[in-house]
Amino acid sequence: MPEEPNIKQDNGNRKGVDRRLVLGAGAAAAAAVGGGLVGAKASSAATVTAPVTAEGPLDKNLNTAPHLFKLTRSEKDAYRGGYLQGANEDTFPILQGQRGSVYFVRLEVGGFREPHWHPTAWELNFVVSGTAKWTILGTHSDGDYRNNVFQAEQGDLVFAPQGHLHYFENARTDMPLEVLVVFNTSAKEPDDDIGVVATLSALPRNVLAAAFGVPESVFGALPTKLEPIVIGQHG
Repeated sequence: MPEEPNIKQDNGNRKGVDRRLVLGAGAAAAAAVGGGLVGAKASSAATVTAPVTAEGPLDKNLNTAPHLFKLTRSEKDAYRGGYLQGANEDTFPILQGQRGSVYFVRLEVGGFREPHWHPTAWELNFVVSGTAKWTILGTHSDGDYRNNVFQAEQGDLVFAPQGHLHYFENARTDMPLEVLVVFNTSAKEPDDDIGVVATLSALPRNVLAAAFGVPESVFGALPTKLEPIVIGQHG
């Protein structure tokens, strides 16, 4: 009679591998690895920087504040050479915490936006009508400042990076310039604006003279009173 296959039986005298022990060891190993992974994830999560908090009461404003703001019917900040109208966290409360604001700027013939920069915001400028002459001063990583001068016409979009000195003016002599400006801050314009007039007025005359390499008398006519210009007019 042929011999039966050598099949190990599940009894107390077996010499084969105990499947229950293998399964038990595998489960223990899996638990150990899983615990290590969970611990690693927890440790990694603990080092993640907390998200930036909102600037204002988002939930309340989004549910209760009006969603409509009549921008071009709002109060005008008028200057010699033009005016601007703004939707910010003060005038349009739903923008509180949203890090966004919008301004409508109108420059008459000869009008210009004072050269300035924004310490905490970039801006997008959409030309609604007219033609704008732009200057944006960049950094000097290659040894020379990047001075970008160009014209933007109706329908064009211009980006001014955060912290870059810039200005624009009405390039036409026959019509006003209208520009819609969008900022990535909810603050009103004066709270994030440093103008070149106040900047130069704040510096000592001897320092300015040394920096420009000219006699100190050249800056003698500069005003010493720090008042914002915002919009001016020449010609």
